[in-house]
Amino acid sequence: MVNEVNTEPKKRADMPKTSYSKPMVGATGETGSWRTFSPRIDYERCNKCRTCWLHCPEAVISIDDEGFPRIDLDYCKGCGTCAQVCPPECIEMIRESQEEADD
Repeated sequence: MVNEVNTEPKKRADMPKTSYSKPMVGATGETGSWRTFSPRIDYERCNKCRTCWLHCPEAVISIDDEGFPRIDLDYCKGCGTCAQVCPPECIEMIRESQEEADD
């Protein structure tokens, strides 16, 4: 038997009961200048599965009106959890200095 996952939750309470922690946005404050890596999402490959949103330990990923994840880099710590759990592998961790050079 396969368990079906609610892929259209409106809030965290609608997600299935799992062993994830209940983080708070910015629980440890703004990131500041110490983050080494930041996530970059390839939205053409994103399948809107919300796995990154579910696993983010800082709860800095929100879902926009089109169902895509958006990361609040003011609070993102650059841990890379979102990139590790992403099924389509559309999140890449970019070194901060490299991201500035790409812009």
